[in-house]
Amino acid sequence: MEPYADAVTDDEFATSRNLFDRLIADLAAPITGELTHAELEELCQERGREIMRQLLQDHLDLRALGEEARLAAGRPAGRLEKGHHRLLATVVGTVTVRRCAIRAPGRHNHYPADEGLALPAGRHSHGLAKLAVMEAVRGSFDAAHAAITARCGSVIGKRQIEDLVVSSATDIDGFYTARTPVPRTAEELLVLSVDGKGVVMRPEALRPDTRKAAARHRHRFRTRLASGEKPYRKRMATLVVVHDAVPAPRRSHDVISLTGRSGHRPVRAGPTATGKWIYGSVIEPAQQVIACAFDQAGARDAAHARPWVVLVDGDPHQIRLLQAEATRRGATIHIVCDLIHVLEYCWRAARNLHTADDPAAEQRVAAWALGLLAGNTDQVIDDMTTQAAALPADRREGLQAAIGYLTRHREFLHYRHALEQGWPIATGVVEGTARHLIGDRLEITGARWGLAGAEAILKLRAVISNGDLDAYWAYHLDREQRRLHQARHQDKYTFTA
Repeated sequence: MEPYADAVTDDEFATSRNLFDRLIADLAAPITGELTHAELEELCQERGREIMRQLLQDHLDLRALGEEARLAAGRPAGRLEKGHHRLLATVVGTVTVRRCAIRAPGRHNHYPADEGLALPAGRHSHGLAKLAVMEAVRGSFDAAHAAITARCGSVIGKRQIEDLVVSSATDIDGFYTARTPVPRTAEELLVLSVDGKGVVMRPEALRPDTRKAAARHRHRFRTRLASGEKPYRKRMATLVVVHDAVPAPRRSHDVISLTGRSGHRPVRAGPTATGKWIYGSVIEPAQQVIACAFDQAGARDAAHARPWVVLVDGDPHQIRLLQAEATRRGATIHIVCDLIHVLEYCWRAARNLHTADDPAAEQRVAAWALGLLAGNTDQVIDDMTTQAAALPADRREGLQAAIGYLTRHREFLHYRHALEQGWPIATGVVEGTARHLIGDRLEITGARWGLAGAEAILKLRAVISNGDLDAYWAYHLDREQRRLHQARHQDKYTFTA
């Protein structure tokens, strides 16, 4: 280890000044006048990055000199040892942090410079970690590595990017637990939506039941799936959205029209989502994710003074979990089945009664939908039952499926009341969230996920979608510093009974 210089030089930033002067000289040289603007950009980018790296290095060297003098004068409790150093990969390149160590028998080395600079435990800076997060949540890890290398040079590998992304997501749950939402008026709706979406996982990351089913199943074909076969490659992620909305009362013909829109009467729009909070997990069970949604809702309306509207796609398991959580918290919720899912069942039923290109099928679906929106669910079920009875048994499948769905979810199809109260009746917000959080990243071609990586990407994309990345990052860095200080000083504490 090399000793520190005995005194500060006349110009601690002489190396940086020299690099800058050389760049100016090169830009002023006649030969540079023949370069294209693209070549000039590349020259300034490469040389400018090295200047910034050297500026950072010179500043760190200056701080190291000051640290040595300060510690020597302060007589620290322990033996002062000079000449220690560590590498730090940053967004402007890799620098060397020279530092002093305070050593004492039976204790870990203490590096005051690490605390003063808030250095990470690993080699990569917090700025580089944030850049890795921003690039990795946008596209593949290979693309993230290429983008970071083009901007910062060879400062990090693909595997290190994956590790940084996982470690960067560790404090998200704590961040939202400590965060207090902005209060809203009692007249506004509080809307919760739940959805599930499968993520293709590596075999070891599948849930036990899926893994057993995959091992037990033998595919009929070697190169493709037969009809009705499942690949058993996915693990279900649960997504929730909590948002506010001003009630927007409507009528059934504002949603669906039998005769089409004439344009003479404006269609009243439904409620608009504001203050969206998104959360999801591929590791946590659905019950825990739903509990997080209720935590967020409770923080927005602790007195339960607002109407709580819960939108679902009809999944019985999700509905049971929602009802159980509401009962546990003493909250009154109004569950509404997504109208789009209901219409899909109506279309399945109509295909039993009409040919594929028969325009009358659309009219029949519209008539059923208007009946449901008007609160005549029983009449729609009776009509479908009558139509099914007139068909051969092998042509009733769609009608029977629709009848069963409407019968099972009858209590959640109170669309007339929902429209009168100005509630939303479709799960478009959470469906769009699922496409954004999972479809646009976790489902990119060829992706096979491990648990930690999928969970980190999912939660970080949710944080960014919530507009909370900067606030979360400040919280995360504070928690990181607390963890590092606790680890460094834990051997100084003694416990007494």
